[in-house]
Amino acid sequence: MSGTAGGASRPARQEDPCQAREVLGIVGDKWSLLIVRNLSQGPRRFTELKRAVDGISQRMLTVTLRGLERDGILTRTVRNVMPPHVSYELTPMGRTLREATAPLLEWSITHLTHIDAARAAYDARPDTPPV
Repeated sequence: MSGTAGGASRPARQEDPCQAREVLGIVGDKWSLLIVRNLSQGPRRFTELKRAVDGISQRMLTVTLRGLERDGILTRTVRNVMPPHVSYELTPMGRTLREATAPLLEWSITHLTHIDAARAAYDARPDTPPV
């Protein structure tokens, strides 16, 4: 329970099922799940993630890593050596996210060619407005 002005209490946030959209926004981000997938094999450095996640910019990787760290999905560890060694690793909650989303990622990979074909067929139809 959390307090409000005047001392009144309101139910904790997790009791509101509409708040699920906030979490879905985090995990539904196209970069977040790819980063989580890459971290499932163990800790990675920034440059390793940058190479592994095709198409992500340095800025977007930084923003996404910060968001995932803020949400408790991963941890950032800095080792004081020269140059500093920074690595990222899934938290226990992040590992459960990986387990929960693995089937979706595998489905995506399996069906990518079918999706590409369906899009091409849709775009080739004369009555289809541009996307």
